[in-house]
Amino acid sequence: MQTDIPQEIREEIAALISSDTSPVGIDAKETHILILYKLMRIEDRLTAIENSKTP
Repeated sequence: MQTDIPQEIREEIAALISSDTSPVGIDAKETHILILYKLMRIEDRLTAIENSKTP
């Protein structure tokens, strides 16, 4: 799988979710919040698109 995430965006996301106190180097709670927030935004946009096509 190829990801075409620009390096600048990748670094910004990494800075958002990094954690010096986590054994894996990321804050799992912050990571999940970010993922869920983005999914909710996608869902809202999809609903708006679907509603705009409904007579």
